[in-house]
Amino acid sequence: MKDGIHPNYVPTRITCTSCDSVVETHATVPEIRVDLCSNCHPFYTGKQRIVDTAGRVDRFNQRRIAGEKAQRAERKREKAKV
Repeated sequence: MKDGIHPNYVPTRITCTSCDSVVETHATVPEIRVDLCSNCHPFYTGKQRIVDTAGRVDRFNQRRIAGEKAQRAERKREKAKV
């Protein structure tokens, strides 16, 4: 191996910003911050957790409910015609 071309391999602390869990490992940087880890990610935990940004989830749910109401009203009109 050539000298001076490989990065330094140092102990590293990986910190999750969502659940504040910490994992000690080795990497080329001393500290890594992640948004989701295996302790809080829904795929691994089986629990759904919605990270709402600026009420987007609420707006989506309101549009979905309005659409369902419109579909029910349309079905009632169709039944009334028959």
